[in-house]
Amino acid sequence: MGKANGRSEAEKSALDLEHELPSADGTENAESASGESSVQDNEVQKLKAERDSLLDRLSRAQAEFENARRRASKEQQDYREYATADAIKSLLPVMDSFERALQTKSDAAEFRGGVELIYKQLQSALSKLSVNPIVSKGETFDPHFHEAIEMVETTDAPDHQVIEELQRGYKFKDRLLRPAMVKVAKNSGK
Repeated sequence: MGKANGRSEAEKSALDLEHELPSADGTENAESASGESSVQDNEVQKLKAERDSLLDRLSRAQAEFENARRRASKEQQDYREYATADAIKSLLPVMDSFERALQTKSDAAEFRGGVELIYKQLQSALSKLSVNPIVSKGETFDPHFHEAIEMVETTDAPDHQVIEELQRGYKFKDRLLRPAMVKVAKNSGK
């Protein structure tokens, strides 16, 4: 093969070998090794500092999360207590009316009229709290809102119709608070 750029292949190999061999005094390779070592030490120090920084940030984030969780829990409890207090406040006038009714001396008709007024006052207070009675009498039995206490054989009402309400049921908004206890018509198959 020949020469390329004025050098033979043998000369090129000798030059390459010279660069790979340590120098006679050994200083060049020692300097490069210590330089590489200090670079590695610097990188290790940087990585340790970054690790410490990330661990510190993680600890702070965990503490902030725990504080936020505690704060949300306390706010939820406070909200429940205030909501309950508002409900109680709306019922206090009804209690006052009952106390006044029990203190008066009147005949049965007047007493009944007073109790009816208190009943209406209580219904109004419950309605403001979104508590509404479930209409049952004359309706078709619905196991989601009614609890059948008795099945009554009759031909006076259609099958599965509520013929008597023994205890009124109530809903809070769209949620059932208490089912109505009812008697349900049962027609014999004659």
